[in-house]
Amino acid sequence: MSTMETQRPETVAAPAADGARVPVRPHPSRTSSAPPPALSGGVFSRGGARRALAAMMDIELARGTPFLLVPVFFCAGAAIYFALAFEPGWPFLLAVLAGPLIARLFVGRQGITARFCVAMAFAAAGAVAGKVETVRADTAMLGSAVSTVLTGRVIRVEHQASGRTRYTIDVETTRRPLLRYAPERVRATARVDPGIAAGERIHGVVRLFPPSGPVRPHGYDFAFESYMAGIGATGFFLGTPEKRPSAATDGMSGRLAAGLANMRQAIAGRIRRHVAGAEGEIAAALIAGTRAGIPEEVDEALRRAGLAHILSISGLHMALVAGTVMLALRALFALAPGFSSRHPVKKYAAALALAAAAYYLAISGAAVAAQRSFIMIAVMLIALLFDRAAITMRNLAIAALIIAALAPHEVVGPSFQMSFAATAALIAAYTGWSERASARTRTERVPPYGALRNAGRRLGYFTIGIAATSLIAGGATTVFAIWHFHRVAPLGLVANLAAMPVVSTLIMPPAVAAGVLMPFGLEGPALKLMGQGVAIMIAVARWVSAHSPIDAVGAMPPAALLLFTAALLVVTIATTGLRWLALPLALAATLAFVAREQPDLRVSEDARLVAMMRDDGRLAVNRKRPNGFTMGIWQKASAASGYVKPLDQADGTVSEDELEEEAGAAARFVCDASACRAVHASGATVVHAKTHAAAARYCGLATVIVIADATAVSPCRGQDILVVTARDLARRGSLDVRFKNAAYDGGVGPVRAAARFALPHGERPWFAHRKFSREARGLAPHKRGKGGKGSKGKQN
Repeated sequence: MSTMETQRPETVAAPAADGARVPVRPHPSRTSSAPPPALSGGVFSRGGARRALAAMMDIELARGTPFLLVPVFFCAGAAIYFALAFEPGWPFLLAVLAGPLIARLFVGRQGITARFCVAMAFAAAGAVAGKVETVRADTAMLGSAVSTVLTGRVIRVEHQASGRTRYTIDVETTRRPLLRYAPERVRATARVDPGIAAGERIHGVVRLFPPSGPVRPHGYDFAFESYMAGIGATGFFLGTPEKRPSAATDGMSGRLAAGLANMRQAIAGRIRRHVAGAEGEIAAALIAGTRAGIPEEVDEALRRAGLAHILSISGLHMALVAGTVMLALRALFALAPGFSSRHPVKKYAAALALAAAAYYLAISGAAVAAQRSFIMIAVMLIALLFDRAAITMRNLAIAALIIAALAPHEVVGPSFQMSFAATAALIAAYTGWSERASARTRTERVPPYGALRNAGRRLGYFTIGIAATSLIAGGATTVFAIWHFHRVAPLGLVANLAAMPVVSTLIMPPAVAAGVLMPFGLEGPALKLMGQGVAIMIAVARWVSAHSPIDAVGAMPPAALLLFTAALLVVTIATTGLRWLALPLALAATLAFVAREQPDLRVSEDARLVAMMRDDGRLAVNRKRPNGFTMGIWQKASAASGYVKPLDQADGTVSEDELEEEAGAAARFVCDASACRAVHASGATVVHAKTHAAAARYCGLATVIVIADATAVSPCRGQDILVVTARDLARRGSLDVRFKNAAYDGGVGPVRAAARFALPHGERPWFAHRKFSREARGLAPHKRGKGGKGSKGKQN
């Protein structure tokens, strides 16, 4: 045996999470003369799998993989806090945080138990961060709809595509009636623009509504987002609001915020003067963050084509802005080779690119998604300043941890989830690709090509790169798109292949140039070029949207989301054969998604709208003109192809035989003056009644009765019937119902209704205001007195 064969290496070099090479100590069971466990006897030999797993874990530890799990556990803790059915107190949360820290002192610093304690400590820290944010927000939410005379200071102005203007207002006073628990900040829309700018005072009669809850269980909670944004009510002005003189000067922060808001409006106005129509509105959205003016038809086409992400100022835009500035500066520095050879011009360019990204953040409105993207790009540019690799999983983990600590509620939102999922997948994929390409370059000799062939190769690589980016990012975000929006973009790859080169060359670089030239009044040519690029993008979106099949895929169950997320984390974070563990997780998630149970009946939180699933894939509704927004979400969540309006009963009577014949054939609601009735395919009878008396007539017939009256109580006591009143829905939100023990469900016996409300029995700060509404208190709707004035001093 030679000396080379008998030597035992002390360490083996392996790539770290940040791209450097770090020593990896071989597993104690390995020697130079013994092959890895996977080869010695096979993984399936006795102890082989255990040794292989231990070896891979050692490599992951040496590469710094545990650090990448820190934001994962932190975000998981925050998500668990926001998902709880009750509001945990400080003693409970601090005990949960202290528990693993104390246990860590007794189990030592090494071993799986110690690492488990550390992981639980980070999860508890995420929950504590969520609690801190909730307490810090402390948003006063309006309890019930009310009309009042409001005076306040405008902090944001948005011009909508419909011609209306939406104001975000800091409330100063209310009267007629005086709201005892007035919200501190509201959003209100005016039909006519009175020309009031940010920082000025506004006065008028406004109709305010409390923020609504989820349209369906597990759906987007508008009240939660409003609470975290500090918005206590939304509504509209009754008439044209007036401008009032300022009573006092704002502080420095208030003047700065108003100045930035007005600057954004001025920038948007100059963009619209050079680029008209939808193109100008999209250009204004990409530069100044003003999206309200984009026509709904264009917005929907972009969504169906999978290009809606372009409108949200995110990592793509920050990267293009910073990258354009950095490349331009590097090109300028190259013109002075003497200076460039003596100075770290790459760092200078990175610092100025960071400043440009900060300026872009300010003029774009500093939305939460833009703030998150700025933090991500800032971490990467700062890494360049310190001679570190910019695009690494470690930097992504740092950015995620910073964002989750500053705004924990973002971890349950679509923007955070989709952005980090796409970025993590791209970094993991391209890291592996670059390693293989480097290894191939070292072993293969690339023959010289002519200029034309080299250009063709570069074009091919560029096209493949865009396709791969779209596939990888699209695949990583599809799960979260289904969870939040219940839809996918079937032709998204085609749209992105056609549109992204335009965005990267004809839209964002001219946008950067326009921003630089605008102070000098020279932005016209750059904006016109940008408008042409936007026009091409809109044309692509319209063509793809027109040729796309139905994009609704239905709601995803929570179990499938958790399993898919776990699979994505494993495949992006792991660097060894542990990645294969993502396969069974993804398979289990797919099975959970396929085997999901869709509700048979949906009820809105105001008890006015009921929708029942039909065998033909459409929804039967009880109203001829249902709420379009609610129906849109329900159709996507149910993967329904449309809805069927009810039949009117002309003479007020319909025989049971006629009702059963109509409902059995088409599952359609039949309505008279007091109630609507339909029979589901399972045999369950659904009744929507306006009053207690109308509902009482169906106690012996119905399976589910919805009473659109907050003063009503169940008229069917002692009977196995699900009765839901407007008061129940006002307290616990919208409702999904699944019919059980039906023949179509493989069961026997009578049909029973299983209900799931959108909100739990417990109380959380973002929906505690619901209990103060008139409906939740079992009161009839408020009737205004003569002259249209309510009672003074009453909080509605």
